[in-house]
Amino acid sequence: MLTLFILISWVLRLYGYALFARILMSWFPDLGEMWIGRVLIAITEPYFAPFRRFIPPLSLGGAYLDIASLIGLIAYMFVDRAVLWLVQTVLQMFGFQ
Repeated sequence: MLTLFILISWVLRLYGYALFARILMSWFPDLGEMWIGRVLIAITEPYFAPFRRFIPPLSLGGAYLDIASLIGLIAYMFVDRAVLWLVQTVLQMFGFQ
């Protein structure tokens, strides 16, 4: 069962890296037209969309700063830790170490 915990941890970490890469990619709009950009957008937009719906971008003169993505990434870090804690607790409850 430790393998299950490692697999879940690995998947969550990989998705966190994808979220971070998407935030970095937003600084380079042309990357969104490449295949890797399209894949990252397809994978991460379902997660970021609710944050963008409720948190508007900040206006900084003529530019806008999308803080919804940053808040989404921070929230994901908390959810990631909570899910791993929950999985570990359930595995320990059933006697798996």
